[in-house]
Amino acid sequence: MKDLYLIGGGGHCRSCIDVIELEGQYRILGIFDRKENIGGEVLGYKIIGSDDDLAQYVSQSTFFLITVGQIKTADIRINIFDKLISLKAKLATVISPRSYVAKHAAVLEGTIVLHDALINSNAKVGMNCIINTKSLIEHDAVVGDHCHVSTAAVINGGCIIENGSFVGSNTVLKESITVPEKSVIPAGSFYRGK
Repeated sequence: MKDLYLIGGGGHCRSCIDVIELEGQYRILGIFDRKENIGGEVLGYKIIGSDDDLAQYVSQSTFFLITVGQIKTADIRINIFDKLISLKAKLATVISPRSYVAKHAAVLEGTIVLHDALINSNAKVGMNCIINTKSLIEHDAVVGDHCHVSTAAVINGGCIIENGSFVGSNTVLKESITVPEKSVIPAGSFYRGK
């Protein structure tokens, strides 16, 4: 098993831990969160430091996963991602064994694919994304970096979601449309593009 540190100790972290434990590829060594939370625990894993402490934990044998959630903006996740890249840290890619990623699809580093998500043939998911529970990324769709495709969202074939965007729960994207960078599409929408 590979050693893993998580960054962010809230509700999304708890969902990530469940996937990580089920996948069985990584051993969680600790969590980084706000300074006032150091010494606490999330599902039995210790909060060992804050973002200021990351540098001393970076090594050739350790991986990191950003477990801060994302709704209105990706800024916090992007800032942490940029810091990890500057430290030359290795980013984990976590894929639930209860999800399906097609042989000819791509999921890049720092992304987590949660339970029952489906990523179909020739789809591409960028870095530092959340592909949440029961979401569908159809054939030939492209999800940019730092995006969150929320629970039960449907990204139809040929769609492009540009960097830093959020697609809310139960949203359906019409096929072959583009979602502009840093968009926030509310839950339950039928999005036809602009």
